[in-house]
Amino acid sequence: MSNSQQIYNAVHTLSIEPGYEGQRIDNFLINHLKGVPKSLVYRILRRGEVRVNKGRIKANYRLQVGDQVRVPPVRMADRDEPARVDNRQLERLEKAIIFEDKRLIVLNKPSGIAVHGGSGLSFGVIEALRQLRPDERQLELVHRLDRETSGCLLVAKRRSALRTLHELMRSNGIDKRYIALVRGNWRRDRIEVDAPLLKNTLQGGERIVVVNPRGKESLTRFSIRERIGDFQLIEARLMTGRTHQIRVHAAHLGTPVLGDGKYGDAATNRELRDLGLRRLFLHAETLRFRWPDEKQFQHFRAPLEPALEELLSRIRTSAHANRY
Repeated sequence: MSNSQQIYNAVHTLSIEPGYEGQRIDNFLINHLKGVPKSLVYRILRRGEVRVNKGRIKANYRLQVGDQVRVPPVRMADRDEPARVDNRQLERLEKAIIFEDKRLIVLNKPSGIAVHGGSGLSFGVIEALRQLRPDERQLELVHRLDRETSGCLLVAKRRSALRTLHELMRSNGIDKRYIALVRGNWRRDRIEVDAPLLKNTLQGGERIVVVNPRGKESLTRFSIRERIGDFQLIEARLMTGRTHQIRVHAAHLGTPVLGDGKYGDAATNRELRDLGLRRLFLHAETLRFRWPDEKQFQHFRAPLEPALEELLSRIRTSAHANRY
């Protein structure tokens, strides 16, 4: 057995403290047993090896304060040696924080950084934030952004805040607006795409999402912010939260997001690379919601990175010159 692993060779019992109530037992165990494969977590749940108050439970059981959770012996990564994030990345993320209070952190996630580690990545935003805020023991992602997408990302600092924000998301109580750059011209300034999305896997193992009647209901509302020659700066409002939803729906319209190596046009992407586009032009610009115990809405805006602003400026200049 590797020194980087250890075995819990005895049953241990956890008492659920305030702040963890309402969380599903499977998610609680995945967070508690860091380094243990999710498949093993679900296996010990199915076998009844995990007990709550001495009784068998299902994976969707929601914890209550005072619950006694019996956890069987499992092999897991050594939690005393978490992956360390270098200081340069920590400083970058510290500067990206645009709001913080006792319940929430909002940051302008840079493009190219995943929201969490895994799949060959030693760390993501959440691991870095836990290193930046070691005293905040309940930091959790509220939602996700693709690795190449930048913009507003919510991180809860309390379990109670996480539950509230998830409820708001389920009831469309969080207004999320993205901006993207596409090539082409829509006849109308506003377009609603109601097209079900299905996760698929290609032969080479690459995961993609496709429009398919067997997929999950997916709705995106697009509007044009600015027409710039052959290009359009568009706004997308998510009415559902599916993987790659904006990217797939934009491609479904025949106008994929520029810089998209998965769903975009390779020739157009090469042309825009010569103009300075080195990433996906998709940015989570604003978030708006209201806490149930407050009257005022919370509104957050993440500015575009300078490289994207400079690209837009060059395109505007070119379009203006070609007009005369």
